[in-house]
Amino acid sequence: MSLYDDAVLVLKGYEDQDELRQTYLEHLEAHPDGMWKACGDGHITASALVIDPSRGRVLLTLHKKLRMWLQMGGHCEPADETLAAAALREGTEESGIAGLTLLPGGPVRLDRHHTPCAWHLDVQYAALAPAGALEAISDESLDLRWFAYDEVADVADESVVRLLEAARARLAA
Repeated sequence: MSLYDDAVLVLKGYEDQDELRQTYLEHLEAHPDGMWKACGDGHITASALVIDPSRGRVLLTLHKKLRMWLQMGGHCEPADETLAAAALREGTEESGIAGLTLLPGGPVRLDRHHTPCAWHLDVQYAALAPAGALEAISDESLDLRWFAYDEVADVADESVVRLLEAARARLAA
């Protein structure tokens, strides 16, 4: 199965945000290259909100280009076999933490936002860091920092706050 086919299946199985989910599916139907950065009309991206093992903090990256505190994430790559694998790869690369585990149940949210390269149709997952994990700043970050849940709204935009809320709901389920 291709990454494109996996994305369609994941989105068809995602049960929230019906209107936005349909926008993603229509985008893929209209753009066979809609998984890739080269698609100038926008592309699917994958991200992962990294949660500490005690489930009280999240690791955010100060994005080098956007200069905003965000979850780990970015463009899909040809070696990614699934959206979940892309999110896990991005989370691992940008956090420097090996052994991340995605929360079960698939994506926790969708978020469509404009970036300098194009529209990003982000499929957002959440991942637990293993005990004793040590983060390491990647080339794409100015900084990495753990934030208590109640600190996120003070440093990040609404999209990250909504992602955290969805991840916390998934953890409580």
